Amino acid sequence: MKTTYDKTTRDELIYRINTLDENSTAQWGKMNIYQMLKHCTLYEEMMLGKQKYKWAFVGRLFGRMALPAFVKDETPIRRNVPTLTELKVKENSGNIACERKRWTALLEEYAHLSNHEIVHAFFGKLTKEQIGYLVYKHTDHHLRQFNG
Repeated sequence: MKTTYDKTTRDELIYRINTLDENSTAQWGKMNIYQMLKHCTLYEEMMLGKQKYKWAFVGRLFGRMALPAFVKDETPIRRNVPTLTELKVKENSGNIACERKRWTALLEEYAHLSNHEIVHAFFGKLTKEQIGYLVYKHTDHHLRQFNG
């Protein structure tokens, strides 16, 4: 299964991110390109342990049960999966090139990730392998959303 700990996989994702620009439009969902890029940088900060969020109540109830479905294989995340409140971006515009650069720099950090004590706001505590798989699948999901 693809993981962001693999350099070839990271390079593929970064290449795809760099194809996005201000003219990229969503195939589904409510986010515009800036909101998606910002959302993904916020997600990376959570998954790298740079930003911590409380484990959501609904996540405590269902997150551990839902996690195996997300990490069992390379099936893409389905369209219109709800976004964590903390990762919703309200502002409609910003510097797309800057967010794209920020996102790719955060993805590069998986090459040397030493903090494996991540608590996802929905799934709870994750293993190193689960982090790598989820980050890949989340990134791929949003790149598919914007044809990247």
